[in-house]
Amino acid sequence: MTYLDHNASSPLLPVARAAWLEAVEGFPGNPSSPHRLGARAEAALEQARQKLATLVGARAADVVWTSGATEACNTVLHHAAAVAPAGAEVWISAIEHPAVRESARHYFGGKVREMPAQREGRVEIAWLAERLRHGRPALVALMAANNETGVVQPWAEARAVCAEAGVPFFCDATQWCGRRPVRGLGAGAFVAGSAHKFGGPRGVGFLLVPAETALRPLLHGGRQLEGRRAGTENVAGVLAMLAALEWGEAQIAAGAAEVRAAWRDRFEAELGRSIPETVVHGAGAERLWNTSSLRLPAADCRQRWVVKLDKAGFAVSTGSACASGTEKPSPVLTAMGLSAEEASRALRLSAGWNTTEEEWTALRQAMERIHLAAG
Repeated sequence: MTYLDHNASSPLLPVARAAWLEAVEGFPGNPSSPHRLGARAEAALEQARQKLATLVGARAADVVWTSGATEACNTVLHHAAAVAPAGAEVWISAIEHPAVRESARHYFGGKVREMPAQREGRVEIAWLAERLRHGRPALVALMAANNETGVVQPWAEARAVCAEAGVPFFCDATQWCGRRPVRGLGAGAFVAGSAHKFGGPRGVGFLLVPAETALRPLLHGGRQLEGRRAGTENVAGVLAMLAALEWGEAQIAAGAAEVRAAWRDRFEAELGRSIPETVVHGAGAERLWNTSSLRLPAADCRQRWVVKLDKAGFAVSTGSACASGTEKPSPVLTAMGLSAEEASRALRLSAGWNTTEEEWTALRQAMERIHLAAG
C-alpha cells in the first residue's frame, strides 16, 4: 500500500523511533522527582526545550510541551477568552483546522469573526489590516499552511500587522513544521505544532507562548512547566519529536523539498492532460511541496475516488464528506468559493519524505485506469 495521507498522520521516522527507544531506556524517571534519575530526565527535557527554541527563534522559557496541536489550540483560545474583556471577539481565518475553529466557538460563543479567503485559498491580509484599524479582537488566529490544500498563508505578515495593533496573534503551524524551515516561527506569537504530522510519535507536541505572557493553563494539577501545563512530561515523546524535526530541517536545507515539489507538479500537469476535468485547488498559490488537493470528475458516492484508489493500493484522503444531505462539505473548500457539489469531489494527496517519484507516477496511472473504466 502506497501511503499518501501524511497531512493526517505521518509514519514514525527511523530517527524518531531510535530517539524514543533510547529515551525510554535512558530516562525512566519522572522529571519532577528529586532523585538523580528524575534530574536526568529533567535535564534532557530542558536541553530539548533549548534545541526547539533555537530552531524556531524563541526563548527556551517560551516552550510548553503538550499532547499535540489540539491541546495547544484549546490552551490558546482558553487563555484568550479568560483574559479578554467582556464581549470581545476572536478573529480566525475561514480555513482554520477544527482544532482552532471549534475551540474558538466553544470559548467565545457567538463572538467569532472569520477572515475571508480568496479563490486560491489564501487569506486576505488586506481584510485584516483594514479591520484592525477599527476594532481590537482578543486574538487573531491564522494557520501557517492549510491542511487540505497545502496553501501557504501570510502568517508572518499577519503577525506583523497584529503586533503593530497590539493584538495577540496565534499561528497553528502543524502542517508547516517538518516541511518548511521553522526558523522565525517563534517571534512574539502563540505557535502550535504536533509531532506526528512530521514523523514524530503521536501524543506529543508543543506550544510557543509569547514572552512575558501570564498563560492561563488549560490543565490543572501539578506545577510542571512553571504551572503552565500540569501533568508528567512525555520525555521520550519530546526527544523523538525533536529528532524528527531536526531530520526534516536537514532535508529542507539539502534542497529535498524543491525536488519533491517538482514531482508533485509533474504529477498534476500530466493528470490534467489525461483527465482534463481535474482541477487543482490552490494551483495559483504557493503551496507545501507535499500536498495536492484535486477536484475530480463526479463518481457515485459509494464508489468514490478514495475507495477505488484504496482498492488499487493507494491510501489517500477526501477533502470533504460525501454530499449526502446530512454531512456538510469542507469549510475550507466552501470558503474558497466551491459549491457543495464541487467540494464533494475533492481528493487530498499528501506525500512524505519517503514518497518516491515512481509512486507519484504509479498513482497517476491508477487514476487514469479508474477514469477510463468509469467511461
